[in-house]
Amino acid sequence: MTRYVLRAASLAVALGIWQLLTSLNIDLWLRFSQFPTVADVARAFADRLSGPDYWTDLTDSLTRILTGFLLAAVLGVATGVLVARSRLAEDLLGPVLEVVRPIPAIALVPVAILLFPSNEQGIVFITFTAAFFPVLVSTRHAVRALTPVWEEAVLTMGGGRWRILGSVVLPGALPGIFGGLSVGIGVSWICVISAEMISGQYGVGYRTWQDYTVVNYAGVFVGMVTIGVLGWLTSTAVEVLGRRLTRWLPRTSYVPAGRTPRRVSRAAAAVPASPTPQEDVPHDQLV
Repeated sequence: MTRYVLRAASLAVALGIWQLLTSLNIDLWLRFSQFPTVADVARAFADRLSGPDYWTDLTDSLTRILTGFLLAAVLGVATGVLVARSRLAEDLLGPVLEVVRPIPAIALVPVAILLFPSNEQGIVFITFTAAFFPVLVSTRHAVRALTPVWEEAVLTMGGGRWRILGSVVLPGALPGIFGGLSVGIGVSWICVISAEMISGQYGVGYRTWQDYTVVNYAGVFVGMVTIGVLGWLTSTAVEVLGRRLTRWLPRTSYVPAGRTPRRVSRAAAAVPASPTPQEDVPHDQLV
C-alpha cells in the first residue's frame, strides 16, 4: 500500500508542477507560457468524453494496435524459434531480416501506402512491423541461451522434436519472449500513432494531429494523455500475463541494504538456530 501511495503522490506532484509552471507563465529557457494548464486539459478531456468521436478514435486505435501486435507476437515467436533452432532457416531468413530490421517502422509508411489497398491495412502493417522485430530478436536470443542439458534429458527419455519444443524450448524461452513482447507493445503504440497522423482516418493519433493543425493545444494534450494511459494499460497487461505464465520461475524482491525481509525474519524466528558442524559437533562424528 505504501508503494501505491508513493506512486500516486509522484503523479500528483508532477501535475502540480505542471499547473504551477503553466499558470504562472514561466519563461526561462523553456516556454511554459505556451502550454495549456492542467485545468484546461481536464476541461477539454471532459468535453471530449461527452462526444462520440473520442470513443470512435479509441476503438479504431485499439483495433489497429491489437491486430498488428497479435500478428507480430505469433509470427515473431515462430520465426525467432525457427531461426534459433535451424541453421538452414538462419541462412535463408537471417540476411533479409537483418537488413530490414534497422529500418524504422514509420519509414515504411510510403511502402504501406503503395502496397496495401486501404489505409487501415497499411496502419496495421506498420504496427505489425514495429512489434515484430523486438519479439523476434528476444525470442532468438532466449532460445539460444537455453542449456543443452534439458534437451538431452528429453531425448534420453524418448522424446522427439515436438516434445522438446513444447517441454523445453517454449517454456524456457518464455521470460525472454515476454521481454520482447513488452518492448514490442510500446514501440507499436509509437508507430501506430505516427502512422495515424500521416495517413489515418480516425484514431487517437489522427485526432491529435488535427487538434494541432487548428491550434487546439488542450486537445493535443488530451490525445497525449490518452496515448499514455492506453500504452500503460496494454504494457501492464502483457507484463501481468507474462508473470502468470512464468509463475514457476524464482522471484526476487528488492530489499534495502541492512534490512531483512519481514517474511524471512518470521520464518527464521520460527525455526530454531542449528549449530554449525565445525563448532559444536565432534570431528569423528562428522567423518
